[in-house]
Amino acid sequence: MSQTAVKASGVTDAPDAGRWKALVFIALAQLMVVLDATIVNIALPSAQQDLGISDGNRQWVVTAYALAFGGLLLFGGRIADLWGRKRTFVVGLAGFAAASALGGAATNEAMMFGSRALQGVFGALLAPAALSLLAVMFTDAKERAKAFGIYGAIAGGGGAVGLILGGFLTEYLNWRWTFFVNIPFAVVAAAGAYLVIREPKGGRNRSPLDVPGVILSTLGLVALVYGFTRAESEGWSDAVTVGMFVGSAVLLLAFVIVESKVKAPLLPLRVITERNRGGIYLSLGLAIIAMFGLFLFLTYYLQIVKGYTPVKTGFAFLPMIAGMITGSTQIGTRLMTRVAPRLLMGPGFLVAAVGMLLLTQLEVDTSYAAVLLPGMLLLGLGMGTAFMPAMSMATQGVEPRDSGVASAMVNTSQQVGGAIGTALLNTIAASATTSYIADHIGGAATRSQQQLVQLEGQVQGYTSAIWFAVGILVVAAVIALTSVNAGRPGGSAVTGSGAGETAEDELPVPVVAH
Repeated sequence: MSQTAVKASGVTDAPDAGRWKALVFIALAQLMVVLDATIVNIALPSAQQDLGISDGNRQWVVTAYALAFGGLLLFGGRIADLWGRKRTFVVGLAGFAAASALGGAATNEAMMFGSRALQGVFGALLAPAALSLLAVMFTDAKERAKAFGIYGAIAGGGGAVGLILGGFLTEYLNWRWTFFVNIPFAVVAAAGAYLVIREPKGGRNRSPLDVPGVILSTLGLVALVYGFTRAESEGWSDAVTVGMFVGSAVLLLAFVIVESKVKAPLLPLRVITERNRGGIYLSLGLAIIAMFGLFLFLTYYLQIVKGYTPVKTGFAFLPMIAGMITGSTQIGTRLMTRVAPRLLMGPGFLVAAVGMLLLTQLEVDTSYAAVLLPGMLLLGLGMGTAFMPAMSMATQGVEPRDSGVASAMVNTSQQVGGAIGTALLNTIAASATTSYIADHIGGAATRSQQQLVQLEGQVQGYTSAIWFAVGILVVAAVIALTSVNAGRPGGSAVTGSGAGETAEDELPVPVVAH
């Protein structure tokens, strides 16, 4: 692509001198958002007791956040393109900090649920803005690989870090600190972003806001996420659950029709119909389904079956975090400019599937060192290696004015994948556990034998669900290998693509050495 075309796309040849400092603050903000997804889960039992939240309402501490975050992500991405990513990023951080302060100071369940919904609203502004800032600030292929390596490690490993931090704060301080800890993160990231981030010019999308698209996408995504959340607690045949899925399908179909006809769509269909991005959104969503379910089962296994404390449980996840950081910042970053993205994503998901396969061997008395340690290490390595090129490719080649909404689609696939994974794999686990206990409880004569059957039933449920997750990861690998057909990025700037460009047009022309 010519220099003129590069300039016309809004990406200048001279990169921002402060981009590496900016990466520190973007990464810090992303860590805060990812931590929040798991850190509150550890504190939930203590918060429930203190605030007098009923068992029936307890799920809303998690659900209020998930609905607001998942439902508003596309809108948040469009706002980033309209307002400017830096401004949206700083506003998102300020709002997230205020919502966290409200949650930490909660005196009843209404304050808690409201604060979690507000965290979701501002998270939906923050997450797409963070990823799209990276997309427009790092345009050199090698630098982009390093930047997205760091971002991918945080996106993949941050949830496990949340388990460690949540365990520490809950056990040694108070559940309220799982909220208050966000405030210094947000203040530092916002101050740093304000001082060092400088967006490239010409990347805003000042078209009028697509109000019908905002309403249809928000309601459709909220209905979808709530449908899966409700399925987990009420069952898949529950009338409201089925109604939510049907309503979501109708709303999202109407959204696609509207987007194909309006002049300035909320989600330009060119963003998702491009073969590489479509394959990445789908394979990434499937991988998150497998991974979120596993986090939940391993947490239960370690605490309920093995009797680990919250802090010890958090530390047990360290091999997975180490694997993700290594896979993303070492393997992914080093190979991203040398091989095609699919040759990192496909094998990465398969290595993660092998790690999951090891974890299907779990039993009540399984050794941590023999099974859990290598399983989590392989899972982390595979996921880290696959996440890094996926995050980069999902925003590569989009026009700068679309980078916010393209980034929002990455987060949406992760958020919806997490909701599906938790509900679907929990249902499979619960069914297998019930079946095992019904078949074996008759032979348990003593109280201790009955307790053993209960524990064995739980482990049987976890391993049944993990087998399912192995299959999902294999499907994700196949999709990545067959759908993502972009060649390896070269050493030149990554440029914005128009609607008519193909994947091949986005790649640099190879230079033949003499």
